Amino acid sequence: MPVRSKDNFLVFGAPRIEQAEIDEVVASMETGWLGTGPKVAQFEKDFSTYLGSGHAAACNSCTAALHLALVALGLKPGDEVITTPLTFCASVNAIIHAGCTPVLADVDPVTMNIDPEAIRQKITPRTKAILPVHFAGRPCNMDAIMAIAEEHDLKVVEDCAHAIETTYKGQHAGTFGDFGCFSFYVTKNVCTGEGGMVMARTPEDIQNIKVLGLHGMSADAWKRFSDEGYKHYQVVHAGFKYNMMDIQAAIGIHQLKRVEEYFVRRCEIWDMYQEAFKPLPVGTPAEEEANTRHARHLYTIMIDPVYCGIDRDEFLMRMNKQNIGCGVHYLSIPEHPYYQERFGWKLEDTPQAVALGRQTVSLPLSAKLTDDDVADVIKAAKICLGI
Repeated sequence: MPVRSKDNFLVFGAPRIEQAEIDEVVASMETGWLGTGPKVAQFEKDFSTYLGSGHAAACNSCTAALHLALVALGLKPGDEVITTPLTFCASVNAIIHAGCTPVLADVDPVTMNIDPEAIRQKITPRTKAILPVHFAGRPCNMDAIMAIAEEHDLKVVEDCAHAIETTYKGQHAGTFGDFGCFSFYVTKNVCTGEGGMVMARTPEDIQNIKVLGLHGMSADAWKRFSDEGYKHYQVVHAGFKYNMMDIQAAIGIHQLKRVEEYFVRRCEIWDMYQEAFKPLPVGTPAEEEANTRHARHLYTIMIDPVYCGIDRDEFLMRMNKQNIGCGVHYLSIPEHPYYQERFGWKLEDTPQAVALGRQTVSLPLSAKLTDDDVADVIKAAKICLGI
């Protein structure tokens, strides 16, 4: 018998939306300013303040943010960018779209983050940048990565799609490298439906990002039509259409105000999962390292058929029948046929990522979940494991 009623499926990653977001969106619609405008500017300012350093440019996705950051670095065709094989395809696709060649360095099996020693082994004379991904909200070893970058004169673009609250030795993820890229997709800890943010060290770098992100125009739309009066623009780059809308920022402004409140709730859920799953025959996330802060974006268990008696895909199907939505983060990049065909990547080249990618299951972890929801997830998992 299902744990939950058939009309009450627990959706994976459902966001917690409150009245303040709804009112702010309605206010935007009533003013008629739906595109890039003052609410985007406010969201950028608030996000920079939250991170405590850097300069921000909002865009329409983290994928766009990554692409803009790589283009802004001035990388050339044939330049190599080292990244992790345990990530969403956007991390690799952004490198490809920037005209560069992605190179995969395997992950640490405990942290699931890119292994600095694996990065060292992949450096060639063509290597120009490193793109670390703070997987699930756990910070990468930024001391080691930045040391490698300095030693080899490499740029660093941090993929912080999971890592809004993440810190490493007291410093926010996304503020170590040349650029940090964040996601506000609907499942993220701060959501705007779709959306992203680029963080840069200097105002000059962020201005370049903003120009590249809006057709390469020298002035953005909301300034041209603000009460300062019309301002002519010139096209100075062959840019992109990557800007965020005020309607999206209207949601983000209030989501960001509650980011710490929601973080506390996700920590409570995380602890309930850890207590419940530690005794079971599944792999559970490692505890966070000293002097770091895990953003608690994904709670990922490992379903190893040797210990569980079923494989990951069977577990997923059983959870679905129990009306519990789960995610897979991620099937490793070399498993996908496009990358195999284009780059000739072999599974044996990144064995840790491949093994993890075939076992991973992400359980619901949202501030929207009630204690009863969490209990349902735990009960369903035990049923699926035959416990």
